Amino acid sequence: MQRRRSLAQLVWLATPLACGSAAQATSSIGQGQGVQGQGKAQAQRQRGSRVRRATASEVQQWLARNPRKLLSFLGYSGAGYQHTAAMLAAAAGELARHDPARTIVNIGATAEGIGAVYGLARARGFATMGIVSSQVLASRSAWSPDVEQVFVIEDATWGGLDAAGRLSPTSAAIVALSDEMVAIGGGAIARDELQAGRRTGKPTRFIPAESNHELARQKARAAGRPEPTAFSSALGTQGWSSP
Repeated sequence: MQRRRSLAQLVWLATPLACGSAAQATSSIGQGQGVQGQGKAQAQRQRGSRVRRATASEVQQWLARNPRKLLSFLGYSGAGYQHTAAMLAAAAGELARHDPARTIVNIGATAEGIGAVYGLARARGFATMGIVSSQVLASRSAWSPDVEQVFVIEDATWGGLDAAGRLSPTSAAIVALSDEMVAIGGGAIARDELQAGRRTGKPTRFIPAESNHELARQKARAAGRPEPTAFSSALGTQGWSSP
């Protein structure tokens, strides 16, 4: 039987971006000097090919060339988790329900928060990918070392619903392309995406989790706002599954 190729090995025609931090993704790769420098530059280009600008239609075409179930995890990113070990245990339970040979795990491409699930997924043999807003390119967020393919969607926002109640391009792509969606905690964007997936009849599941308390307090102090006293998910405190 022919061995399955990893996501990073599949052919894709979108323009590659540089890897490293998301903010460095649009920087050019310097030319090395001598044989050693050329080898280093070549290695950088190969790693950078995993990050690509794409439309939802182009991501769909790419997925069609690698027909597996797309399992998307939603949750906190920069807000972090108060109980990271509990979040990872919940994610491990979800992964155990799926066959790594038939499933791609999709998250938001970066390493922070729910991005820690990438490491679990790769350790269990799952292929991994990320769909993320182009807003990430101006941030200091770092790509997860365990995400094999990153698709950057042009978007004026980080995601969620706009003022007219429409999903942003990034969130719309995640909802449209996912076969199953699981949120472990999460803020307004995760709420909007999971609820949209539920309305379309996709299998959706919510597992309650609190954001990191100290991080929330630090951000509030830095912004001159009162420190928060509630840290629950925008999806509530009661878990649910649909259908």
